[in-house]
Amino acid sequence: MDSKKKKDSPQSNELTRTSPFPDEALDRVLGLVKSHKDRSSVSLVCKDWYNAERWSRTHVFIGNCYSVSPEIVARRFPNIRSVTLKGKPRFSDFNLVPLNWGADIHHWLVVFASKYPFLEELRLKRMTISDESLEFLATTFSNFKALSLLSCDGFSTDGLAAIATHCKNLTELDIQENGIDDLGGGWLSCFPENFTSLEVLNFANLNSDVSFDALERLVNRCRSLKVLKVNKSITLENLQRLLERAPQLIELCTGSFNQDLTLRQYAELESAFNNCKNLNILAGLWEATPLYLPVLYPACTNLTFLNLSYAALQSGELAKLIAHCSNLRRLWVLDTVEDKGLEAVGSSCPLLEELRVFPAEPFEQDVAPGVTERGFVAVSYGCPRLHYVLYFCRQMTNAAVATIVQNCPDFTHFRLCIMNPGQPDYLTDEPMDEAFGAVVKNCAKLQRLAVSGLLTDLTFEYIGQYAKNLETLSVAFAGSSDLGMQCVLSGCPKLRKLEIRDCPFGNEALLSGLEKYESMRSLWMSACNVTMNACRRLAKQMPRLNVEVMKDEESDDSQADKVYVYRSVAGPRRDAPPFVMTL
Repeated sequence: MDSKKKKDSPQSNELTRTSPFPDEALDRVLGLVKSHKDRSSVSLVCKDWYNAERWSRTHVFIGNCYSVSPEIVARRFPNIRSVTLKGKPRFSDFNLVPLNWGADIHHWLVVFASKYPFLEELRLKRMTISDESLEFLATTFSNFKALSLLSCDGFSTDGLAAIATHCKNLTELDIQENGIDDLGGGWLSCFPENFTSLEVLNFANLNSDVSFDALERLVNRCRSLKVLKVNKSITLENLQRLLERAPQLIELCTGSFNQDLTLRQYAELESAFNNCKNLNILAGLWEATPLYLPVLYPACTNLTFLNLSYAALQSGELAKLIAHCSNLRRLWVLDTVEDKGLEAVGSSCPLLEELRVFPAEPFEQDVAPGVTERGFVAVSYGCPRLHYVLYFCRQMTNAAVATIVQNCPDFTHFRLCIMNPGQPDYLTDEPMDEAFGAVVKNCAKLQRLAVSGLLTDLTFEYIGQYAKNLETLSVAFAGSSDLGMQCVLSGCPKLRKLEIRDCPFGNEALLSGLEKYESMRSLWMSACNVTMNACRRLAKQMPRLNVEVMKDEESDDSQADKVYVYRSVAGPRRDAPPFVMTL
């Protein structure tokens, strides 16, 4: 550390004499520590290490934008180049958080402009960012390189135009699943003709047609482009031309996969995929038809991640495709593949580690079963390395889940979503308690769990007794009494996020976590049996927590309809809208 760093600590001279590491060695070691959790642990060793970590950190991760202020962050870390920031609670994905709730990025950007003029990367999730903020970002930070927006809102394609126009050193523009006002594809033409630095471009979830000529020129100029995710306005013929200009891609999201091709065009597309020797990740395939899926076969050998969540493939189509993907580690599909499709996965993908099965028609009741316990069990027999699952289905049994976790005991993430609330084991008509009991008993590494189906307090007793490494628990339409939530709060020492909706847990359950909440990132409770008085008591007894209540229209004044509790070193937030009461 230089003299400027040492002046920040009045004890630095004394500490330096007793430190077992020279400053240069400590700086070099810290440079190898990438995990934000590990770096935080390093900073707690002693004052000397605290200062060394403070000055050497260039990236900061903030899991809740209201847990700290940008001013505090800037004082703590003076040399940040990259910021990852999360905003709204996760249940905002299900429209449970009211519009205009908050999480606006602009004040952060204003502080960063004065404290971090050298900022290079900004990664936002569930934040609100306006076109004005995007223009401010683009024109203020001269060396800005990477922007990632996931599940954000408040902006339009005009904001993207500002980024394309002004960020001369941009290497990454990743726009994924945002509530964006899509005013047209003209923004893509705003990249200067001498711009060549782009390595990641993702506009897969935008709807407007873009200028293919502008896109083709951009791809042709950017020789370091590694990730390209286009929207469904890009045809197969367009795709073939893009692949010819960027055979170095390692990740691709195609456009529409349904177009009348001549035999020559088909052969050229197949050849283009065959030349993509580095392709590891493939997604898109909107409106895919069996006729054109074989053009992918040459590129399938090296795939480690196949995302078919936009492609409503049938079981036979998936089976033929997956037979060429022997190195696959991650697979996302729609439930249109049915159990037979998942049986093919179990037979063809022995290295699979992650499986996500999404519903093609989540809001339709009178539809085919999609996938059932049979497909899940088949995957567990054929894929012993499976450790992450998100599985939407309409029926499940206790016995099937017990078999699955016996076959795959290394689950770290187990999210089973039985889509009909309160659905019991459809064969025995018993609650699904033993299913999730088997999960927590067999999977000692479990970190994230989502439960569903007909569940009594017994499920939560099992969780409290066995899930000692659990960090995130999501609960909906489950439980019998306050005892269930109490068991979780008292029994899960590593719990960081607890998300609850439409459960019978009430005041006693809420107040049983008084000593727990300060060690957690957040608690969300909506449509439970919690009163305003209990929330006030929690806020009074735990002043370092922010206790926010959102009231529904025409609800009982005594009821707390939505409760969001989180720890914060910044105190109550200053931008709460009228419908958010901070107690």
